[in-house]
Amino acid sequence: MSEQDKAAVIDLVNRMPGDATLHDIAREIEFIAGVREGFEQLDRGEGVPIEEVETRLKSWTTR
Repeated sequence: MSEQDKAAVIDLVNRMPGDATLHDIAREIEFIAGVREGFEQLDRGEGVPIEEVETRLKSWTTR
């Protein structure tokens, strides 16, 4: 684990409400990890063009 990752987890735990469960914390960590992974993919040029996203969304929402 990088120092940046450690700092992010510590900050997250410090900001969570006192009644947060380990599952709550795990979900938040998973969300942050997913967002970071998405940004890394974009940095590598692995993103999906907006036109393709719009086409996919239409197929998901129309019947």
